[in-house]
Amino acid sequence: MAIDVTKRGGSFLIAETDPNSVFTPEDFTEEQKMFAKTAEDFLHNEVLANLAKTEAQEAGVMVGILKKAGELGLLMIDVPEKYGGLELDKATSMLVSEIVSKGGAFASTFGAHTGIGTLPIVFFGTDEQKQKYLPKLATGEIVGCYALTEAGSGSDALAAKARADLSKDGKHYVLNGEKTFITNGGFADLFIVFAKINGEEFSCFIVEKDFEGVSAGAEEKKMGIKGSSTVQLILDNVKVPVENLLGEKGKGHRIAFNILNVGRFKLGVGCIGGAKLAFDDAVKYANERHQFGVPISSFGMMKNKIANMASGIYVVESMSYRTAGLLDEILSPIDKNAPDASKQTMKGIEEYVTECSIMKVKGSEMLDYVVDEVVQMYGGYGYIAEYPAERHYRDSRIARIYEGTNEINRMLIPGMLIRKAMKGDLPLLEAAKKLQGELLEMPTLDESEPEGLLVEENKLILNVKKIALLTTGVAVQKYMTKLEEQQGVLGDIADIIMEAYGMESARLRTLKLAAAKGEEEAKTAVDMTRLYIYDTVGKVDLWAREVLAACAEGDELRTMLVALRRLTRYTPIDTLHMRLDVADYFIAKEKYEV
Repeated sequence: MAIDVTKRGGSFLIAETDPNSVFTPEDFTEEQKMFAKTAEDFLHNEVLANLAKTEAQEAGVMVGILKKAGELGLLMIDVPEKYGGLELDKATSMLVSEIVSKGGAFASTFGAHTGIGTLPIVFFGTDEQKQKYLPKLATGEIVGCYALTEAGSGSDALAAKARADLSKDGKHYVLNGEKTFITNGGFADLFIVFAKINGEEFSCFIVEKDFEGVSAGAEEKKMGIKGSSTVQLILDNVKVPVENLLGEKGKGHRIAFNILNVGRFKLGVGCIGGAKLAFDDAVKYANERHQFGVPISSFGMMKNKIANMASGIYVVESMSYRTAGLLDEILSPIDKNAPDASKQTMKGIEEYVTECSIMKVKGSEMLDYVVDEVVQMYGGYGYIAEYPAERHYRDSRIARIYEGTNEINRMLIPGMLIRKAMKGDLPLLEAAKKLQGELLEMPTLDESEPEGLLVEENKLILNVKKIALLTTGVAVQKYMTKLEEQQGVLGDIADIIMEAYGMESARLRTLKLAAAKGEEEAKTAVDMTRLYIYDTVGKVDLWAREVLAACAEGDELRTMLVALRRLTRYTPIDTLHMRLDVADYFIAKEKYEV
Protein backbone atom coordinates (compact mmCIF):
# COMPACT_ATOMS: atom_id res chain seq x y z
CA MET A 1 0.00 0.00 0.00
CA ALA A 2 1.36 3.43 -0.97
CA ILE A 3 2.15 5.84 1.85
CA ASP A 4 0.07 8.99 2.02
CA VAL A 5 2.99 11.25 2.87
CA THR A 6 0.70 14.19 3.66
CA LYS A 7 -0.45 12.31 6.79
CA ARG A 8 3.08 11.72 8.04
CA GLY A 9 5.03 13.81 10.48
CA GLY A 10 7.75 15.70 8.62
CA SER A 11 5.82 15.56 5.35
CA PHE A 12 5.90 19.36 5.12
CA LEU A 13 9.42 19.00 3.67
CA ILE A 14 8.30 17.03 0.63
CA ALA A 15 4.60 17.79 0.15
CA GLU A 16 2.66 20.99 -0.52
CA THR A 17 -0.19 21.88 1.83
CA ASP A 18 -3.54 23.46 1.03
CA PRO A 19 -4.07 26.54 3.23
CA ASN A 20 -7.67 25.47 3.85
CA SER A 21 -6.47 22.23 5.47
CA VAL A 22 -4.45 24.04 8.13
CA PHE A 23 -5.86 24.81 11.57
CA THR A 24 -5.22 28.38 12.71
CA PRO A 25 -6.14 30.50 15.75
CA GLU A 26 -8.84 32.09 13.60
CA ASP A 27 -10.62 28.71 13.46
CA PHE A 28 -11.52 28.40 17.14
CA THR A 29 -15.13 27.39 17.76
CA GLU A 30 -17.45 29.15 20.19
CA GLU A 31 -16.95 26.30 22.66
CA GLN A 32 -13.18 26.71 22.48
CA LYS A 33 -13.54 30.45 22.96
CA MET A 34 -15.68 29.79 26.05
CA PHE A 35 -12.88 27.70 27.55
CA ALA A 36 -10.46 30.47 26.66
CA LYS A 37 -12.69 33.00 28.46
CA THR A 38 -12.80 30.76 31.54
CA ALA A 39 -9.02 30.46 31.48
CA GLU A 40 -8.56 34.23 30.99
CA ASP A 41 -10.86 35.06 33.91
CA PHE A 42 -9.08 32.52 36.09
CA LEU A 43 -5.71 33.95 35.07
CA HIS A 44 -6.63 37.49 36.08
CA ASN A 45 -8.79 36.72 39.14
CA GLU A 46 -6.65 34.01 40.70
CA VAL A 47 -3.16 33.77 39.21
CA LEU A 48 -2.16 37.38 38.52
CA ALA A 49 -4.12 38.67 41.52
CA ASN A 50 -1.97 36.49 43.80
CA LEU A 51 1.32 36.98 41.98
CA ALA A 52 3.11 38.68 44.88
CA LYS A 53 2.07 35.87 47.23
CA THR A 54 3.17 33.07 44.92
CA GLU A 55 6.47 34.81 44.14
CA ALA A 56 7.09 34.93 47.91
CA GLN A 57 6.08 31.26 48.13
CA GLU A 58 3.46 31.88 50.81
CA ALA A 59 2.41 28.52 52.16
CA GLY A 60 -0.65 26.99 50.52
CA VAL A 61 -1.29 29.79 48.00
CA MET A 62 -0.05 28.02 44.85
CA VAL A 63 -1.81 24.78 45.76
CA GLY A 64 -5.00 26.72 46.44
CA ILE A 65 -4.87 28.34 43.01
CA LEU A 66 -4.28 24.95 41.38
CA LYS A 67 -7.28 23.49 43.18
CA LYS A 68 -9.38 26.45 42.00
CA ALA A 69 -8.32 25.57 38.45
CA GLY A 70 -9.60 22.07 39.17
CA GLU A 71 -12.99 23.42 40.28
CA LEU A 72 -13.25 25.29 36.97
CA GLY A 73 -12.48 22.17 34.92
CA LEU A 74 -9.10 23.41 33.68
CA LEU A 75 -7.20 20.37 34.97
CA MET A 76 -9.36 17.74 33.28
CA ILE A 77 -9.14 18.73 29.61
CA ASP A 78 -6.82 15.83 28.67
CA VAL A 79 -8.31 13.25 31.05
CA PRO A 80 -10.73 10.67 29.52
CA GLU A 81 -14.42 11.14 30.31
CA LYS A 82 -14.52 7.61 31.69
CA TYR A 83 -12.23 8.71 34.51
CA GLY A 84 -13.80 12.06 35.36
CA GLY A 85 -12.27 14.21 32.64
CA LEU A 86 -13.47 16.19 29.64
CA GLU A 87 -11.23 14.58 26.99
CA LEU A 88 -11.28 17.62 24.72
CA ASP A 89 -9.35 18.18 21.50
CA LYS A 90 -5.69 19.17 21.46
CA ALA A 91 -6.43 22.64 20.08
CA THR A 92 -8.50 23.46 23.17
CA SER A 93 -5.87 21.95 25.45
CA MET A 94 -3.18 24.04 23.81
CA LEU A 95 -5.28 27.20 23.89
CA VAL A 96 -5.79 26.88 27.64
CA SER A 97 -2.08 26.17 28.10
CA GLU A 98 -1.24 29.31 26.14
CA ILE A 99 -3.46 31.47 28.33
CA VAL A 100 -2.36 29.94 31.63
CA SER A 101 1.29 30.39 30.60
CA LYS A 102 0.85 34.14 31.12
CA GLY A 103 0.84 33.37 34.83
CA GLY A 104 4.60 32.93 35.13
CA ALA A 105 5.48 30.36 37.80
CA PHE A 106 1.91 29.05 37.88
CA ALA A 107 2.40 27.86 34.30
CA SER A 108 5.09 25.45 35.52
CA THR A 109 2.86 24.23 38.37
CA PHE A 110 -0.10 23.79 36.03
CA GLY A 111 1.96 22.13 33.29
CA ALA A 112 3.68 19.70 35.63
CA HIS A 113 0.33 18.61 37.07
CA THR A 114 -1.79 18.37 33.92
CA GLY A 115 1.00 17.16 31.65
CA ILE A 116 3.87 15.07 32.94
CA GLY A 117 2.16 14.46 36.29
CA THR A 118 -1.11 13.12 34.87
CA LEU A 119 -0.61 11.94 31.30
CA PRO A 120 1.66 8.97 32.12
CA ILE A 121 -1.33 7.40 33.88
CA VAL A 122 -3.70 8.46 31.08
CA PHE A 123 -1.59 6.77 28.41
CA PHE A 124 0.12 3.92 30.23
CA GLY A 125 -1.95 3.15 33.33
CA THR A 126 -4.05 0.05 33.92
CA ASP A 127 -7.79 0.49 34.30
CA GLU A 128 -7.40 0.10 38.06
CA GLN A 129 -4.69 2.76 38.20
CA LYS A 130 -6.78 5.14 36.12
CA GLN A 131 -9.87 4.59 38.26
CA LYS A 132 -7.89 5.19 41.44
CA TYR A 133 -5.90 8.30 40.49
CA LEU A 134 -7.26 10.15 37.46
CA PRO A 135 -10.56 11.45 38.94
CA LYS A 136 -8.63 13.03 41.81
CA LEU A 137 -5.96 14.47 39.52
CA ALA A 138 -8.66 15.86 37.21
CA THR A 139 -10.29 17.86 40.00
CA GLY A 140 -7.12 18.88 41.79
CA GLU A 141 -7.98 16.84 44.87
CA ILE A 142 -4.45 15.50 44.57
CA VAL A 143 -1.45 17.16 42.89
CA GLY A 144 0.84 15.25 40.54
CA CYS A 145 4.47 15.57 39.51
CA TYR A 146 7.15 13.78 37.52
CA ALA A 147 10.47 12.51 38.90
CA LEU A 148 12.94 11.56 36.18
CA THR A 149 16.02 13.78 36.53
CA GLU A 150 18.88 12.96 38.87
CA ALA A 151 22.01 14.90 39.75
CA GLY A 152 24.08 12.72 37.40
CA SER A 153 21.46 12.07 34.72
CA GLY A 154 19.81 15.06 33.06
CA SER A 155 19.66 14.72 29.29
CA ASP A 156 21.03 11.16 29.66
CA ALA A 157 17.92 10.00 31.52
CA LEU A 158 18.70 6.28 31.17
CA ALA A 159 21.83 6.73 33.27
CA ALA A 160 19.61 7.10 36.36
CA LYS A 161 20.87 5.46 39.57
CA ALA A 162 17.57 5.19 41.47
CA ARG A 163 16.96 1.52 42.17
CA ALA A 164 13.90 -0.72 42.66
CA ASP A 165 14.15 -4.21 44.16
CA LEU A 166 11.32 -6.69 44.47
CA SER A 167 10.59 -7.67 48.06
CA LYS A 168 10.98 -11.29 49.09
CA ASP A 169 7.23 -11.77 49.36
CA GLY A 170 6.77 -10.30 45.86
CA LYS A 171 4.26 -7.70 47.04
CA HIS A 172 6.37 -4.55 46.85
CA TYR A 173 9.17 -2.88 44.98
CA VAL A 174 11.58 -1.17 47.37
CA LEU A 175 12.77 2.12 45.88
CA ASN A 176 15.96 3.93 46.82
CA GLY A 177 17.52 6.99 45.28
CA GLU A 178 17.28 10.72 44.84
CA LYS A 179 15.61 12.79 42.14
CA THR A 180 16.34 16.43 41.52
CA PHE A 181 14.62 19.52 40.03
CA ILE A 182 11.16 18.07 40.76
CA THR A 183 8.50 20.63 39.88
CA ASN A 184 5.56 20.54 42.34
CA GLY A 185 7.66 18.21 44.52
CA GLY A 186 7.22 20.29 47.66
CA PHE A 187 3.45 19.85 47.75
CA ALA A 188 2.70 16.96 45.37
CA ASP A 189 0.59 14.01 46.51
CA LEU A 190 1.60 11.72 43.66
CA PHE A 191 4.97 11.14 42.00
CA ILE A 192 5.65 9.48 38.65
CA VAL A 193 9.05 7.99 39.50
CA PHE A 194 11.61 6.27 37.28
CA ALA A 195 13.99 3.68 38.72
CA LYS A 196 15.89 0.61 37.55
CA ILE A 197 14.62 -2.77 38.73
CA ASN A 198 17.62 -4.70 40.05
CA GLY A 199 19.71 -1.77 38.93
CA GLU A 200 19.19 -2.72 35.27
CA GLU A 201 15.60 -2.54 33.98
CA PHE A 202 14.52 1.11 33.62
CA SER A 203 10.91 1.21 34.82
CA CYS A 204 8.22 3.59 36.04
CA PHE A 205 6.26 3.64 39.29
CA ILE A 206 3.34 5.54 40.81
CA VAL A 207 4.50 6.67 44.25
CA GLU A 208 2.21 8.30 46.79
CA LYS A 209 3.48 11.02 49.12
CA ASP A 210 2.34 9.10 52.18
CA PHE A 211 4.36 5.97 51.38
CA GLU A 212 6.90 5.53 54.18
CA GLY A 213 10.36 6.73 53.18
CA VAL A 214 9.22 9.47 50.77
CA SER A 215 10.52 12.94 51.61
CA ALA A 216 11.32 16.20 49.88
CA GLY A 217 14.36 18.43 50.22
CA ALA A 218 14.36 22.19 50.69
CA GLU A 219 13.00 24.46 47.99
CA GLU A 220 15.63 25.39 45.42
CA LYS A 221 16.52 29.08 45.18
CA LYS A 222 15.85 29.71 41.49
CA MET A 223 16.60 32.46 38.99
CA GLY A 224 13.01 32.56 37.78
CA ILE A 225 9.59 30.88 38.17
CA LYS A 226 10.14 31.55 41.87
CA GLY A 227 6.56 30.83 42.83
CA SER A 228 6.74 27.21 41.70
CA SER A 229 7.97 24.38 43.90
CA THR A 230 11.28 22.79 42.85
CA VAL A 231 12.81 20.29 45.25
CA GLN A 232 14.85 17.15 45.56
CA LEU A 233 12.82 13.94 46.04
CA ILE A 234 14.36 11.42 48.42
CA LEU A 235 13.39 7.74 48.30
CA ASP A 236 14.57 5.78 51.32
CA ASN A 237 13.45 2.13 51.24
CA VAL A 238 10.05 3.16 49.91
CA LYS A 239 7.69 0.21 49.59
CA VAL A 240 5.68 0.60 46.40
CA PRO A 241 2.94 -2.02 45.79
CA VAL A 242 3.65 -4.12 42.67
CA GLU A 243 0.33 -2.95 41.25
CA ASN A 244 1.82 0.56 41.13
CA LEU A 245 4.29 -0.40 38.43
CA LEU A 246 3.30 1.88 35.55
CA GLY A 247 3.53 0.32 32.11
CA GLU A 248 5.74 -2.67 31.46
CA LYS A 249 8.74 -3.73 33.48
CA GLY A 250 11.91 -2.48 31.79
CA LYS A 251 9.96 -0.24 29.41
CA GLY A 252 10.09 2.97 31.42
CA HIS A 253 11.92 4.73 28.60
CA ARG A 254 8.76 4.52 26.47
CA ILE A 255 6.85 6.44 29.13
CA ALA A 256 9.63 8.93 29.79
CA PHE A 257 10.27 9.89 26.18
CA ASN A 258 6.68 9.81 24.95
CA ILE A 259 5.45 11.98 27.80
CA LEU A 260 8.24 14.45 27.11
CA ASN A 261 7.03 14.60 23.49
CA VAL A 262 3.59 15.63 24.72
CA GLY A 263 5.16 18.13 27.09
CA ARG A 264 7.05 19.74 24.22
CA PHE A 265 4.03 20.80 22.21
CA LYS A 266 2.38 22.11 25.38
CA LEU A 267 5.54 24.04 26.26
CA GLY A 268 5.85 25.43 22.74
CA VAL A 269 2.39 26.92 22.80
CA GLY A 270 2.87 28.03 26.39
CA CYS A 271 5.78 30.19 25.28
CA ILE A 272 3.37 32.09 23.03
CA GLY A 273 1.27 33.18 26.00
CA GLY A 274 4.29 34.45 27.90
CA ALA A 275 5.57 36.29 24.83
CA LYS A 276 2.21 37.94 24.18
CA LEU A 277 1.94 39.20 27.76
CA ALA A 278 5.47 40.62 27.70
CA PHE A 279 4.82 42.17 24.29
CA ASP A 280 1.61 43.83 25.47
CA ASP A 281 3.35 45.26 28.53
CA ALA A 282 6.18 46.63 26.39
CA VAL A 283 3.97 48.31 23.79
CA LYS A 284 1.84 49.99 26.45
CA TYR A 285 4.98 51.14 28.24
CA ALA A 286 6.46 52.46 24.98
CA ASN A 287 3.32 54.53 24.43
CA GLU A 288 3.41 55.93 27.97
CA ARG A 289 7.14 56.53 28.31
CA HIS A 290 8.19 59.90 26.85
CA GLN A 291 11.69 61.00 25.92
CA PHE A 292 12.60 64.21 24.07
CA GLY A 293 8.95 65.21 24.32
CA VAL A 294 7.51 62.22 22.42
CA PRO A 295 6.54 58.62 23.29
CA ILE A 296 9.40 56.20 22.71
CA SER A 297 7.05 54.13 20.53
CA SER A 298 7.49 56.82 17.89
CA PHE A 299 11.22 56.06 17.51
CA GLY A 300 12.24 53.97 14.50
CA MET A 301 14.43 51.54 16.41
CA MET A 302 11.66 50.89 18.93
CA LYS A 303 9.30 50.23 16.03
CA ASN A 304 11.80 47.74 14.62
CA LYS A 305 11.74 45.86 17.92
CA ILE A 306 7.95 45.83 18.05
CA ALA A 307 7.66 44.57 14.46
CA ASN A 308 10.28 41.85 14.93
CA MET A 309 8.74 40.63 18.18
CA ALA A 310 5.26 40.52 16.65
CA SER A 311 6.50 38.65 13.58
CA GLY A 312 8.24 36.06 15.73
CA ILE A 313 5.12 35.50 17.83
CA TYR A 314 2.98 35.22 14.69
CA VAL A 315 5.20 32.53 13.16
CA VAL A 316 5.40 30.38 16.31
CA GLU A 317 1.65 30.79 16.88
CA SER A 318 1.00 29.69 13.30
CA MET A 319 3.17 26.57 13.50
CA SER A 320 1.86 25.62 16.94
CA TYR A 321 -1.81 25.61 16.05
CA ARG A 322 -1.04 24.01 12.71
CA THR A 323 0.48 21.17 14.75
CA ALA A 324 -2.58 21.11 17.03
CA GLY A 325 -4.72 20.61 13.93
CA LEU A 326 -2.51 17.78 12.71
CA LEU A 327 -2.76 16.06 16.08
CA ASP A 328 -6.54 16.43 16.24
CA GLU A 329 -6.86 15.13 12.69
CA ILE A 330 -4.91 11.97 13.44
CA LEU A 331 -6.55 11.42 16.86
CA SER A 332 -10.20 12.19 16.01
CA PRO A 333 -10.98 8.80 14.35
CA ILE A 334 -9.89 6.88 17.47
CA ASP A 335 -12.72 5.23 19.38
CA LYS A 336 -12.29 6.65 22.89
CA ASN A 337 -14.00 3.60 24.38
CA ALA A 338 -11.75 1.08 22.65
CA PRO A 339 -9.56 -1.01 24.98
CA ASP A 340 -6.43 0.25 23.21
CA ALA A 341 -7.57 3.88 22.85
CA SER A 342 -4.66 5.17 24.95
CA LYS A 343 -2.17 3.17 22.90
CA GLN A 344 -3.61 4.49 19.64
CA THR A 345 -3.54 8.05 20.97
CA MET A 346 0.10 7.73 21.97
CA LYS A 347 0.93 6.33 18.54
CA GLY A 348 -0.86 9.26 16.89
CA ILE A 349 1.09 11.78 18.94
CA GLU A 350 4.33 9.94 18.13
CA GLU A 351 3.70 10.60 14.43
CA TYR A 352 4.33 14.31 14.98
CA VAL A 353 7.21 14.20 17.45
CA THR A 354 9.37 16.21 15.04
CA GLU A 355 6.83 19.02 14.89
CA CYS A 356 6.52 18.93 18.70
CA SER A 357 10.28 19.35 19.10
CA ILE A 358 10.23 22.19 16.59
CA MET A 359 7.52 23.94 18.59
CA LYS A 360 9.51 23.59 21.80
CA VAL A 361 12.74 24.98 20.37
CA LYS A 362 11.21 27.76 18.28
CA GLY A 363 8.75 28.72 21.01
CA SER A 364 11.32 28.96 23.80
CA GLU A 365 13.85 30.85 21.67
CA MET A 366 11.21 33.24 20.39
CA LEU A 367 10.12 33.89 23.98
CA ASP A 368 13.69 34.60 25.08
CA TYR A 369 14.14 36.99 22.16
CA VAL A 370 10.93 38.83 23.01
CA VAL A 371 11.60 39.24 26.73
CA ASP A 372 15.15 40.39 26.06
CA GLU A 373 13.86 43.12 23.76
CA VAL A 374 11.16 44.00 26.29
CA VAL A 375 13.83 44.66 28.95
CA GLN A 376 15.66 46.85 26.42
CA MET A 377 12.50 48.83 25.70
CA TYR A 378 12.00 49.48 29.42
CA GLY A 379 15.60 50.65 29.68
CA GLY A 380 16.84 50.91 33.28
CA TYR A 381 13.37 50.15 34.59
CA GLY A 382 13.53 46.78 32.85
CA TYR A 383 16.13 45.80 35.43
CA ILE A 384 13.97 46.81 38.39
CA ALA A 385 11.92 44.09 40.08
CA GLU A 386 8.78 46.19 40.53
CA TYR A 387 8.39 46.43 36.74
CA PRO A 388 7.03 43.40 34.83
CA ALA A 389 9.90 43.20 32.33
CA GLU A 390 12.26 41.87 35.01
CA ARG A 391 10.00 38.93 35.90
CA HIS A 392 9.26 38.12 32.25
CA TYR A 393 13.00 37.94 31.62
CA ARG A 394 13.73 35.66 34.59
CA ASP A 395 10.76 33.38 34.09
CA SER A 396 11.39 32.77 30.40
CA ARG A 397 14.89 31.31 30.66
CA ILE A 398 13.89 27.87 31.95
CA ALA A 399 11.88 27.09 28.79
CA ARG A 400 15.05 26.36 26.80
CA ILE A 401 16.09 23.79 29.40
CA TYR A 402 13.16 21.69 30.55
CA GLU A 403 11.23 19.09 28.51
CA GLY A 404 14.59 18.24 26.93
CA THR A 405 17.13 20.99 26.34
CA ASN A 406 17.04 22.79 23.02
CA GLU A 407 20.37 21.18 22.17
CA ILE A 408 18.89 17.71 22.66
CA ASN A 409 15.83 18.63 20.61
CA ARG A 410 18.03 19.95 17.80
CA MET A 411 19.62 16.49 17.65
CA LEU A 412 16.21 14.83 17.67
CA ILE A 413 14.63 16.85 14.84
CA PRO A 414 16.78 15.59 11.92
CA GLY A 415 17.49 12.32 13.71
CA MET A 416 13.81 11.35 13.94
CA LEU A 417 13.17 12.31 10.32
CA ILE A 418 16.15 10.27 9.11
CA ARG A 419 14.97 7.26 11.12
CA LYS A 420 11.54 7.57 9.52
CA ALA A 421 13.19 7.69 6.13
CA MET A 422 15.32 4.62 6.88
CA LYS A 423 12.21 2.69 7.94
CA GLY A 424 10.41 3.61 4.72
CA ASP A 425 7.79 5.72 6.52
CA LEU A 426 8.81 8.94 4.76
CA PRO A 427 10.49 9.12 1.33
CA LEU A 428 12.87 11.80 2.50
CA LEU A 429 16.14 10.38 1.22
CA GLU A 430 14.64 9.55 -2.17
CA ALA A 431 13.53 13.17 -2.46
CA ALA A 432 17.00 14.34 -1.44
CA LYS A 433 18.68 12.11 -4.04
CA LYS A 434 16.34 13.30 -6.77
CA LEU A 435 16.96 16.91 -5.79
CA GLN A 436 20.73 16.51 -6.02
CA GLY A 437 20.34 15.30 -9.57
CA GLU A 438 18.10 18.23 -10.47
CA LEU A 439 20.49 20.78 -8.98
CA LEU A 440 23.35 19.51 -11.15
CA GLU A 441 21.33 20.28 -14.28
CA MET A 442 21.31 23.69 -15.93
CA PRO A 443 18.46 25.87 -14.61
CA THR A 444 15.57 26.51 -16.98
CA LEU A 445 14.73 30.07 -17.89
CA ASP A 446 11.23 30.93 -16.70
CA GLU A 447 10.32 34.42 -17.84
CA SER A 448 6.72 34.29 -16.65
CA GLU A 449 5.86 36.57 -13.75
CA PRO A 450 4.14 34.77 -10.85
CA GLU A 451 0.85 36.22 -9.70
CA GLY A 452 -1.02 36.05 -6.44
CA LEU A 453 -0.47 36.74 -2.77
CA LEU A 454 2.87 35.62 -1.31
CA VAL A 455 3.87 33.79 -4.49
CA GLU A 456 7.47 35.02 -4.45
CA GLU A 457 7.66 34.13 -0.79
CA ASN A 458 6.41 30.63 -1.57
CA LYS A 459 9.28 30.18 -4.03
CA LEU A 460 11.69 31.03 -1.23
CA ILE A 461 9.96 28.59 1.13
CA LEU A 462 10.13 25.80 -1.45
CA ASN A 463 13.82 26.56 -1.89
CA VAL A 464 14.41 26.40 1.87
CA LYS A 465 12.75 22.97 1.86
CA LYS A 466 15.10 21.94 -0.94
CA ILE A 467 18.04 23.19 1.10
CA ALA A 468 16.83 21.09 4.04
CA LEU A 469 16.71 18.02 1.77
CA LEU A 470 20.07 18.82 0.16
CA THR A 471 21.91 19.25 3.46
CA THR A 472 20.25 16.19 5.03
CA GLY A 473 21.06 14.00 2.03
CA VAL A 474 24.67 15.16 1.82
CA ALA A 475 25.19 14.65 5.56
CA VAL A 476 23.75 11.12 5.48
CA GLN A 477 25.97 10.21 2.51
CA LYS A 478 29.06 11.61 4.20
CA TYR A 479 28.71 10.29 7.73
CA MET A 480 26.23 7.39 7.41
CA THR A 481 25.74 5.70 10.80
CA LYS A 482 28.14 8.13 12.51
CA LEU A 483 26.03 11.17 11.68
CA GLU A 484 24.74 11.33 15.26
CA GLU A 485 28.29 12.21 16.34
CA GLN A 486 28.24 15.33 14.15
CA GLN A 487 26.25 17.59 16.43
CA GLY A 488 27.22 20.80 14.65
CA VAL A 489 25.97 19.42 11.35
CA LEU A 490 22.74 18.14 12.89
CA GLY A 491 22.16 21.45 14.67
CA ASP A 492 22.42 23.43 11.44
CA ILE A 493 20.13 21.02 9.60
CA ALA A 494 17.63 21.24 12.46
CA ASP A 495 17.59 25.04 12.18
CA ILE A 496 16.91 24.84 8.44
CA ILE A 497 14.09 22.33 8.96
CA MET A 498 12.53 24.43 11.73
CA GLU A 499 12.57 27.57 9.61
CA ALA A 500 10.99 25.74 6.69
CA TYR A 501 8.11 24.69 8.95
CA GLY A 502 7.76 28.14 10.50
CA MET A 503 7.88 30.08 7.24
CA GLU A 504 5.39 27.79 5.55
CA SER A 505 3.04 27.74 8.55
CA ALA A 506 2.91 31.54 8.59
CA ARG A 507 2.27 31.73 4.85
CA LEU A 508 -0.52 29.14 4.96
CA ARG A 509 -2.23 30.91 7.85
CA THR A 510 -1.93 34.29 6.14
CA LEU A 511 -3.39 33.00 2.86
CA LYS A 512 -6.31 31.50 4.76
CA LEU A 513 -6.81 34.74 6.69
CA ALA A 514 -6.67 36.84 3.53
CA ALA A 515 -9.18 34.57 1.78
CA ALA A 516 -11.60 34.99 4.69
CA LYS A 517 -11.17 38.70 5.42
CA GLY A 518 -9.65 40.17 2.29
CA GLU A 519 -6.08 41.20 1.60
CA GLU A 520 -6.51 44.68 3.06
CA GLU A 521 -7.74 43.33 6.41
CA ALA A 522 -4.91 40.80 6.41
CA LYS A 523 -2.22 43.37 5.51
CA THR A 524 -0.38 43.17 8.85
CA ALA A 525 -0.34 39.37 8.71
CA VAL A 526 1.00 39.55 5.15
CA ASP A 527 3.70 42.01 6.18
CA MET A 528 4.78 39.93 9.19
CA THR A 529 4.97 36.81 7.03
CA ARG A 530 7.09 38.57 4.42
CA LEU A 531 9.36 40.14 7.04
CA TYR A 532 10.05 36.81 8.67
CA ILE A 533 10.73 35.00 5.40
CA TYR A 534 13.13 37.60 4.02
CA ASP A 535 14.91 37.93 7.36
CA THR A 536 15.38 34.16 7.55
CA VAL A 537 16.71 33.25 4.10
CA GLY A 538 20.14 34.70 4.87
CA LYS A 539 20.39 32.62 8.05
CA VAL A 540 19.47 29.48 6.12
CA ASP A 541 22.20 30.25 3.58
CA LEU A 542 24.81 30.45 6.37
CA TRP A 543 23.71 27.20 8.04
CA ALA A 544 23.67 25.39 4.69
CA ARG A 545 27.18 26.60 3.82
CA GLU A 546 28.47 25.26 7.13
CA VAL A 547 26.89 21.84 6.50
CA LEU A 548 28.09 21.57 2.91
CA ALA A 549 31.64 22.59 3.86
CA ALA A 550 31.62 19.92 6.59
CA CYS A 551 30.44 17.26 4.15
CA ALA A 552 32.22 18.01 0.88
CA GLU A 553 35.34 19.64 -0.55
CA GLY A 554 36.95 20.61 -3.84
CA ASP A 555 34.87 20.48 -7.02
CA GLU A 556 32.01 18.71 -5.22
CA LEU A 557 31.73 21.52 -2.70
CA ARG A 558 31.98 24.22 -5.38
CA THR A 559 29.20 22.57 -7.37
CA MET A 560 26.96 22.40 -4.32
CA LEU A 561 27.63 26.03 -3.43
CA VAL A 562 26.61 27.08 -6.95
CA ALA A 563 23.34 25.19 -6.45
CA LEU A 564 22.89 26.80 -3.01
CA ARG A 565 23.33 30.28 -4.49
CA ARG A 566 20.52 29.53 -6.93
CA LEU A 567 18.27 28.50 -4.08
CA THR A 568 18.96 31.50 -1.85
CA ARG A 569 18.93 34.20 -4.53
CA TYR A 570 16.13 36.76 -4.22
CA THR A 571 15.31 40.39 -4.91
CA PRO A 572 15.23 42.38 -1.64
CA ILE A 573 12.06 44.18 -0.61
CA ASP A 574 11.70 47.31 1.52
CA THR A 575 11.55 45.57 4.88
CA LEU A 576 12.51 48.72 6.79
CA HIS A 577 9.32 50.59 5.93
CA MET A 578 7.30 47.39 6.22
CA ARG A 579 8.46 47.10 9.84
CA LEU A 580 7.22 50.61 10.53
CA ASP A 581 3.76 49.70 9.21
CA VAL A 582 3.62 46.54 11.33
CA ALA A 583 4.74 48.41 14.43
CA ASP A 584 2.19 51.20 13.91
CA TYR A 585 -0.58 48.60 13.77
CA PHE A 586 0.34 47.16 17.19
CA ILE A 587 1.17 50.53 18.73
CA ALA A 588 -2.38 51.62 17.96
CA LYS A 589 -3.86 48.42 19.44
CA GLU A 590 -1.47 48.31 22.44
CA LYS A 591 -1.62 44.52 22.39
CA TYR A 592 -0.87 41.50 20.23
CA GLU A 593 -4.00 40.91 18.20
CA VAL A 594 -3.90 40.00 14.52
